[in-house]
Amino acid sequence: MSFADEMVRYPVEQILEQMSTTTASRVEQALAAERINERDLITLLSPAAEPYIEAMAQKAHQITRQRFGNTIQLYTPMYLSNECNNGCKYCGFNANNNIPRVTLTPAEIEQEALLIRNYGFRSILLLTGEHPKKADNNYLAAAVKQIRPLFSSISIEVYPMDTEGYQQMVAAGVDGLTIYQETYDRALYKQLHPFGKKSDYTWRIEAPDRAGQAGLRRIGVGALLGLGPFATEAFYTGFHAYYLARHYWRSQVSISFPRIRPADGGFDPINPVSDKQLVQMVCAMRLLIPDAGLFLSTRENARLRDSLMRLGITHMSAGSCTAPGGHANKGEHTEQFVIDDDRTPEQMSAMIRAQGYEAVWKDWDSAFLNASTV
Repeated sequence: MSFADEMVRYPVEQILEQMSTTTASRVEQALAAERINERDLITLLSPAAEPYIEAMAQKAHQITRQRFGNTIQLYTPMYLSNECNNGCKYCGFNANNNIPRVTLTPAEIEQEALLIRNYGFRSILLLTGEHPKKADNNYLAAAVKQIRPLFSSISIEVYPMDTEGYQQMVAAGVDGLTIYQETYDRALYKQLHPFGKKSDYTWRIEAPDRAGQAGLRRIGVGALLGLGPFATEAFYTGFHAYYLARHYWRSQVSISFPRIRPADGGFDPINPVSDKQLVQMVCAMRLLIPDAGLFLSTRENARLRDSLMRLGITHMSAGSCTAPGGHANKGEHTEQFVIDDDRTPEQMSAMIRAQGYEAVWKDWDSAFLNASTV
């Protein structure tokens, strides 16, 4: 059993029909419930729920304060390579794009990691393209081991691995995985991924299952918003996270909300997602999984990020650069996409404090796993 098997319980037609027939009273029932399930999620993502977004936001805020307090975890991405064999039409690293390609050497990795640590970060997200001859599992594991003394938490956002590959990452010091399905629509997925290993829809959608089986501490999912229709992409994202939380209870589940940004190749969103829809989705996810980490990246503008922080977001990136070695060599290499919020880590921390929250640079340490009990 995997999430791909679970998805058949909710065909697109059924989701859309339920959304179109949802009433105001049904929305009110879902909002009044102590806990909701995936069927309630359809209700809260429906057009009938739009007049209730303020009520959803208030409840989401209350739940988040109860579960996470007044803290916002800060992290930053570190790109190791933009080499890629995939043909993802929306990505700046698309193999067809004529851009400078680079994979960081150990010395460059050290330089980049030290700069990030000096900003104050103790949580880092490592990213690569998908090129097994340039940046494979062994390369990634070596990079993790190299920078492990500098960071308390190391997560990866890379190509899907088999269970043994994820076990190798755990052994190296990785504690978190983020992997976007991009779109849960099989037909659209095939159109947007015409070649490369990433064109295998099933291999990708089952990656979080394999990560759970490997024992990763945190597993994060998300859809690239702007590809498939909002209603179904938002539902399947939440359903996916809900499934993972029930099946891999030793792993913390997180959800990201990435909207398409400009990148080399000039891809335009197929189904643009509005700010209002994004707010509705964030609030619905918090009500569905009260303990989930909700991630918001620098893809979004500063104003929106500041406002969404109060509605359920628990993790925010800062000081981001989407090019390999971008912290040490700004502007030297091609970015995966253009960020929107370019505030420095210090500016982000100041904004968080100004809103009555605490910026957290370190939320756990792997030493906790080895601590003896009294």
